[in-house]
Amino acid sequence: MTLLVLGVLLWSVLHFLPIFAPTMRAGFQSKLGEGPYRGLFSLLMFGSIGLMVMGWRSSVAGEELFAGGYSLRHVTYAFILAAIILFGAAKGQSRIRRVIRHPMLTGVIVWGTGHLLVNNDPRSLVLFGGMVVWALISIVGINRRDGAYRPPDPWSWMRELRLLVISVVLYIGLVFAHPYFTGIALF
Repeated sequence: MTLLVLGVLLWSVLHFLPIFAPTMRAGFQSKLGEGPYRGLFSLLMFGSIGLMVMGWRSSVAGEELFAGGYSLRHVTYAFILAAIILFGAAKGQSRIRRVIRHPMLTGVIVWGTGHLLVNNDPRSLVLFGGMVVWALISIVGINRRDGAYRPPDPWSWMRELRLLVISVVLYIGLVFAHPYFTGIALF
């Protein structure tokens, strides 16, 4: 469980740096240079993901904190599809971005909450709950840092439809790949 906690903490701290300590980030960038800074940041990000994966796989699921989680699996499937659509919407001028300022972070919240509905053991609380807390704090910090939100102009309806189709195809792929990268079969 220690590796899992360290992975979530490293992920959070690295992402909080540009939000809450931009001068510290700028100092690192000026000392290292833009390219080496990005390389180090990427390496540390991959390290945090590696720690989370190793921590998840090496820790025992433990006792569930509340009953009935498995019965909510269909709700979780809908949450995950919504999260994938939100992730995709973050990459362009979708109509979703006209309503939701931070679709990717909102997607993390939806993803984590969906997983917590069916996985309510201690290690799930650390991973999914930790990511939800990180995303919530990030939203508040970015809103404070950046001020008022100006929504983008929307895409054409064809691009919106393409986003939806790509999201559904990705969702189906992730459903079938889930046992290979998590060790947990969905069916």
